[in-house]
Amino acid sequence: MLDCGMHMGYNDDRRFPDFSYITQNGRLTDFLDCVIISHFHLDHCGALPFMSEMVGYDGPIYMTHPTKAICPILLEDFRKITVDKKGETNFFTSQMIKDCMKKVVPLNLHQTVQVDDELEIKAYYAGHVLGAAMVHIKVGSESVVYTGDYNMTPDRHLGAAWIDKCRPDILISESTYATTIRDSKRCRERDFLKKVHETIERGGKVLIPVFALGRAQELCILLETFWYRMNLKAPIYFSTGLTEKANHYYKLFITWTNQKIRKTFVQRNMFEFKHIKAFDRSYADNPGPMVVFATPGMLHAGQSLQIFKKWAGNEKNMVIMPGYCVQGTIGHKILNGQRKLEMEGRATLDVKLQVEYMSFSAHADAKGIMQLIRMAEPRNMLLVHGEAVKMEFLKGKIEQEFRPLPDPKKPRTMHGTLIMKENSLKLVSSEQALKELGLNEHQLRFTCRVQLQDPHSDTDTLHRIYTHLKSVLKGYTIQHLPDGTVMVDSIVIKVSSSAEDTNTKVLLLSWSYQ
Repeated sequence: MLDCGMHMGYNDDRRFPDFSYITQNGRLTDFLDCVIISHFHLDHCGALPFMSEMVGYDGPIYMTHPTKAICPILLEDFRKITVDKKGETNFFTSQMIKDCMKKVVPLNLHQTVQVDDELEIKAYYAGHVLGAAMVHIKVGSESVVYTGDYNMTPDRHLGAAWIDKCRPDILISESTYATTIRDSKRCRERDFLKKVHETIERGGKVLIPVFALGRAQELCILLETFWYRMNLKAPIYFSTGLTEKANHYYKLFITWTNQKIRKTFVQRNMFEFKHIKAFDRSYADNPGPMVVFATPGMLHAGQSLQIFKKWAGNEKNMVIMPGYCVQGTIGHKILNGQRKLEMEGRATLDVKLQVEYMSFSAHADAKGIMQLIRMAEPRNMLLVHGEAVKMEFLKGKIEQEFRPLPDPKKPRTMHGTLIMKENSLKLVSSEQALKELGLNEHQLRFTCRVQLQDPHSDTDTLHRIYTHLKSVLKGYTIQHLPDGTVMVDSIVIKVSSSAEDTNTKVLLLSWSYQ
């Protein structure tokens, strides 16, 4: 089983996967060899205790060391919001989270793990968040790569995803941003800082809903440096509790971060912020400007939603959504321009504050997905974790660029015209070369005659040739045309009887080149 997540947009049975697809009754252990968790985000691990403890699974659960450390914290945090604050039932307990984590087997990067006699797995660095991994799964000569969530561009605290040229039978890739090619990160960062600064200058408050680990640290490093450079005094706060834990894990798993952080770590820890303080819920009512990072990231519950409700009525304020929001969440609604929101208990909330979306998302964009395909050279491709219309679009792009998928071991033919001009060389398409050099296109026609003995009429002979070619030539386009010719790809075959002997047939083969 690859990942075991929950849906953030639902509060009923649809929240967790329907495990009856695996078995109607009894435990899941008999049907699963292992469970692999790619990273600690709840849409990838949120149903884990429900599956192992409430449905029943006793087999191994594989995840990396950082994921094993952070996963139970986020699960417990979510359990508190759901059970203790909202009073929901049919949910896992704290003890269940602990029992579930006892079944976890930690994975190291690039280490081949033999799950049983047939199945072996190997993890690769995926960027995205601390501890995120892609997994190469092999059984005999068949193999699958599952990406989980990944990022092909390094950011301020993590490196870029990487995998061997492992040529799997199937590459299962996330496609959250299937139709997006993101602008340069520098531009986005400049834009983000400008919007925060303008809001602070006019005395407004900025709410940045984030998940506790990942994008939060990225934006904290960005604001910390900006505040220092601009000597700004407005306070920046971060949801309590989780920052300390986050910093602790970044120190602990420093090898999973990027080069710059590892280098500077000896002199100073990038995650010990001077300008960013712990947030207390009473601060939300304080007058004057402030910036608050609050969890969770989609405004579907918790502290970020509480602050949003308080600040939504003032047009001086701003909410910056730095990542993707699932349908059904408040985040998704306000990003789609909804200005009146129905809250719990039929209350209506008027949204007057400014809503901005800036993708600091740690997902691969369309360019990144293409890059990974080039890296791994899979035989087939399966897109998941995205929206149907966008996946369809990306499917077309992949087919256009990679089909037919070349056999990587065969030399590839390149078609074009080499232009040598003033000591420089360039390879361009023939059409472009003709245009640039002011030449006209010529057509060369090649013909070839073949004689054979056949007592049948010309039409019968041609039909028999057509039937024979159809049976022996696979992968060619063979057509019997109404003008009495057979066409094999671009070669035209005509049959005529010899003037001296009607039993002697002459086959005229002709083809043209531009």
